Amino acid sequence: MNRWVYLFSEGSKEQRDLLGGKGANLAEMTKLGLPVPTGFTVTTEACLHYLNHGNQLIAEMKEQVMTAVEKLSLKTGKRFNDLENPLLVSVRSGSKFSMPGMMDTVLNLGLNDQTVVALASNSQNERFAYDCYRRLLQMFGNVVMGLDNNEFENRITALKKVNGLNFDNELTADHWKQIVSEYKEIYRKQLKREFPQDPIEQLYLAIEAVFGSWNNQRAKTYRRLHDISDDLGTAVNIQEMVFGNFGDSSGTGVVFSRNPSLGDPGLFGEYLINAQGEDVVAGVRTPKPIQVLADELPEQFQQLKEICENLEKHYHDMQDVEFTIEREKLFILQTRSGKRTSKAALKILLDFYNEGIIDENELVNRIEAKDLEAALHPNFDADSLKKRVSFLSGLAASPGAATGAVYFTAEAATEAKARGEQVILVREETSPEDIEGIAVSEAVITSRGGMTSHAAVVARGMGICSVVGCERLDVSETEKRATVAGETIEEGTILSVDGSTGKIYFGEIPMEEVTNTVALDDLHAIWDRHARIKVRANAETPKDIQTGMALGAVGIGLARTEHMFFEKSRLLKFRQLILADSLDERLAVLKELKAVQKQDFKFMYEAAQGKATTIRLLDPPLHEFLPKGADECREVAKDLGKTFNEVKRKTDNLAEVNPMLGFRGLRLGVAYPEIYQMQAEAIIEAACEVTQENDFVIQPEIMIPFTIDAQEFARVRSAIETAIQASLEKQQLVLAYQIGTMIEIPRACFVAEEIAEYADFFSFGTNDLTQMALGLSRDDSPRIITQYLDSGIFADDPFQVLDEAGVGALMKLAIEGGRKTNPQLKIGICGEAAAHPKSIAFLKDLGIDYISCSPFRIPQAKMTLAQAALKM
Repeated sequence: MNRWVYLFSEGSKEQRDLLGGKGANLAEMTKLGLPVPTGFTVTTEACLHYLNHGNQLIAEMKEQVMTAVEKLSLKTGKRFNDLENPLLVSVRSGSKFSMPGMMDTVLNLGLNDQTVVALASNSQNERFAYDCYRRLLQMFGNVVMGLDNNEFENRITALKKVNGLNFDNELTADHWKQIVSEYKEIYRKQLKREFPQDPIEQLYLAIEAVFGSWNNQRAKTYRRLHDISDDLGTAVNIQEMVFGNFGDSSGTGVVFSRNPSLGDPGLFGEYLINAQGEDVVAGVRTPKPIQVLADELPEQFQQLKEICENLEKHYHDMQDVEFTIEREKLFILQTRSGKRTSKAALKILLDFYNEGIIDENELVNRIEAKDLEAALHPNFDADSLKKRVSFLSGLAASPGAATGAVYFTAEAATEAKARGEQVILVREETSPEDIEGIAVSEAVITSRGGMTSHAAVVARGMGICSVVGCERLDVSETEKRATVAGETIEEGTILSVDGSTGKIYFGEIPMEEVTNTVALDDLHAIWDRHARIKVRANAETPKDIQTGMALGAVGIGLARTEHMFFEKSRLLKFRQLILADSLDERLAVLKELKAVQKQDFKFMYEAAQGKATTIRLLDPPLHEFLPKGADECREVAKDLGKTFNEVKRKTDNLAEVNPMLGFRGLRLGVAYPEIYQMQAEAIIEAACEVTQENDFVIQPEIMIPFTIDAQEFARVRSAIETAIQASLEKQQLVLAYQIGTMIEIPRACFVAEEIAEYADFFSFGTNDLTQMALGLSRDDSPRIITQYLDSGIFADDPFQVLDEAGVGALMKLAIEGGRKTNPQLKIGICGEAAAHPKSIAFLKDLGIDYISCSPFRIPQAKMTLAQAALKM
């Protein structure tokens, strides 16, 4: 016989696959002796069997559920349908991975027309009993029977309006009796049947509804967005009800063991007096900060604080805890790893490490790439922000800054995003059905709800800027507008949202980039202790170099000198060089360019502060520099003092059918050695001057691009060294330097053993090597790549993840050949694919000395390298 049901006392935290995250944690907390209401879990295997076998609860499952109910009755002293002491339970979903709000819950199950009377008598609180009954009718109707929740909410709204009341907790017992009567009429009218009075029938239907909710659209969307498998299923947790709506000595809340936005230690959360848990997460009432509980119920607050601290130590993670206080008795309903912002995630892990909760290896392995990337998100420019006045503020639920056009529904937001717009989703409050709209938005704003409302929790988990609880904001989703203090916000209005302060502004505010955080400063030293491969930056401007250094680069792995000529006046000089008709004309231009290049290199060295600097000589695909069209030819002719026909003729002569495979790189050095000689002299002279002016030594690494043959490389190297030695002798200086090559053509990989006789280092250019190995242009291939990914031909985009079977094999061949000739040959790799975690897992075994990537990819690369080293 298969086992489909486990009591909480029979499970453990290791059984997440079987019991789901919630069930496993409830079992674990029960083992720890925490005040957990008793209950049992119907397993994920039962869910998958149900979904795969006609959506039927088989007799064996029902039998085990009834056995567990009987054990629950014996432990609690309560029974279904008992008119003296009725058993009421909650029915909640719980998959292996937390999916807040994505699946369904039913509370107060077991109530009917008779047991509600018994509950009123036992509690001596008729209002409480009928409030519970109307909640069951509403949740059961919506979750199990598929009725529109607005059908129920509208009745409460109308009743409050008639009686001049503002909040649900102001309604009396008679009011709730009236609502119960109206809700039952909804069942009769909409479903043509009565609300089921048998608690067992209620339970089976609720279990089936939770199983079925695994495949609802919002759950599917959430799984797709968070890369969660559809094959896991959800468990169902049946648990004795405890009541936070038992009067002013009762309450319910959600608390994080640390601040989920900033990572600061100490309880962070909210609670409501005289309420049930769904009231907090749904945002139907504005809750109180958890610190207020210390004044209202100090004993329970202290107990909650100690439990959260112990749970952190037990799970080695920040916890998200749901609790209920029933007549001054604290119960823990759930604990799970808390959703947090990326900056908070980094701080919390570092604090755990410093507090001794986790060791260094666990710290390294638990940092996620998405947190590092999100920690570098832009903020508003500080000077621009000072000049602006916010028109609205709310709770700063998820930090960051964003600008976009306002839309009031998830559907409209999704459509706007598809049109290429930046979107701000504005809602009265979000619900799980809004998940698609939230996912495409730059920021989320709500007029209701608190820091643990749906909008706040989901936005934080996705790293999306969010401001909630903007109580002055009146949102009309049907009219596609919102108003605040006489101002109207129409669909399409541009807003800027500061999720760190909770302030909202009209119009666009410029952004500034944050290049580092305290957490990253602390992490660099830890990563460097473990990673065997170093990380350099692809950068040539002082700003990019400084950014790379701030983000942990050990040097510059690729400075592209052709990028230094895109500015208009420099572009003109470079055009003059390539359009020159004689050596003398070229040398005259090169003399001017040398002074410019030399200054560039000095700035570069000073920004790098003595760290390794690899400068790639010119690799200009001519189409990027030649005049385009007759008008541009005329303009260039005028600027250079040449005739239109001269410029047009030379441009036509230099034009190439496929410039990416044409006259570029080393071929330029073979045809015009004076160009590379000029650059080499500028590199060396700048290094000498910076070394003399500072207390650090520059050792330039000169990289020759696009090599295909050893003799080709040797010829150009000889010309370069002739110029370098002449320059050093003239200045009576001695300077160490290296000359290497970029391996980016397949043939170079096959003859690497020969090239290594003349090269001091290799640096693989994975972008071009991938293009030529696959015969795909990175600029023209997206449609092809997408088709191959969709059809399963490719598992990954080869321009994002290194192609191990093809490009990787070529690299391995080149490394083995190069090191055979020169065992000390330094090996680097440049290109964005090098920094991808899947690529690093492959590269760590190739004997690579360093990888080089764009500055903002450096922290992720360092982290992944350290993680890879720990797995070796």
